[in-house]
Amino acid sequence: MKIDYSLMKESHAKGVYELSKECFAIPWTLDSINNELNNPLAKYVIAQDLSTGEVVGFVGVWIIAGEGDITNIAVSSKYRKQGIASNLLIKLFDVCKTFNCEDITLEVRASNTPAQNLYKKFNFKEEGIRKGYYSDNGEDAIIMWKRG
Repeated sequence: MKIDYSLMKESHAKGVYELSKECFAIPWTLDSINNELNNPLAKYVIAQDLSTGEVVGFVGVWIIAGEGDITNIAVSSKYRKQGIASNLLIKLFDVCKTFNCEDITLEVRASNTPAQNLYKKFNFKEEGIRKGYYSDNGEDAIIMWKRG
């Protein structure tokens, strides 16, 4: 299995949408994903299985005034535990560097320990809580930052 990492293009939008439906309680709409392609602040990296053409992972960031805000990250359940999420973040950090963006933030569900551990591996630190952040169940979000 060969996984390719690249910036998201229009041809990837449907795959990102399908993966979003698999991975998120409140998935983004196909229109929202297509709008991100035209958003000059947004950059998305996708992971694609070259043997099937399937989008198996993605990560997005908005870069505003030199700071990155990771919007979401997802990896297909059948492709987890293979380093894809780590590779997506590494590629995303490279994209951020090209835009002189060294400080990156994100919110992560308080219950999502595996994701928190992934971010800690890349030197993200907990810096706050957003009470009741997730509209599907009112769960708190932990705010994490990786500072240049």
